[in-house]
Amino acid sequence: MSEMCCLRGRVAVVTGGAQGLGAAICERLAREGCAVGIADIQESAALETAERIRRETGQPVWAQKTDVTCEDDVAALFDRAIREWGRVDIAVANAAILIAEPIIQADAQRWRAVMNVNLFGNFLTFKHACRVMVPRRRGVIIQINSKSGKKGSAANSAYAASKFGGIGLVQSVALEMAPYGIRCNAICPGNLLDSPLWTDPERGLFVQYLRAGKVPGAKTIEDVRQHYISQVPLGRGCTYEDVCNVLVFLASDAASYMTGQAINVTGGQEMR
Repeated sequence: MSEMCCLRGRVAVVTGGAQGLGAAICERLAREGCAVGIADIQESAALETAERIRRETGQPVWAQKTDVTCEDDVAALFDRAIREWGRVDIAVANAAILIAEPIIQADAQRWRAVMNVNLFGNFLTFKHACRVMVPRRRGVIIQINSKSGKKGSAANSAYAASKFGGIGLVQSVALEMAPYGIRCNAICPGNLLDSPLWTDPERGLFVQYLRAGKVPGAKTIEDVRQHYISQVPLGRGCTYEDVCNVLVFLASDAASYMTGQAINVTGGQEMR
């Protein structure tokens, strides 16, 4: 555990925590001393992740099936945390989906689904996090956003729109919750090029972007990879550790004067 940013004894709830970046966030929070509630629509994967983290860290961890677009599910998630642990100190809104399509060919229902999970799902998570934090007049809400929340993304309009909207949500909630001592910030990661989000052979972003023609002239997945690496001044993709380091800082007392921010973790690719 980190001495400077230790979160020992705090209670965290993480949406989209069953796999990928979400699972890495849950594990890091547990290693920093948190009790962790894992929310994910994939119940079996969430239960497996919870069991692994509990076994490896010795921290209290549970999992609950949660559709972040369903208010009853999100309310029940935070109610369970209050029932079992008495409070929520940290809420991480990580659940998201990405469907890349050129605008002319974009399917309206898929476009709506991205907005529903990424933006409406964040709204519900924020709403119920605030509901349980306000009575204690303290808490931290962290949204996992994207560099696509700072700059538009060709053949990816639904995702970028949802992420731009997410930053507006963060800023608005930060203003509203400041009188209650509740901080709300976003993290905007760069491309997690070695994660399943990108590398999955059927639904990964390398495949999606190649099919959508998002990278002009790319003929192979390796062409797509090199295109994105070439845009990063520090010369590599973003990692889970890069994101988790910033998340632990924002969740800690060391960031007690920070709210309404959208922090880039992009190796210099995005500097605004």
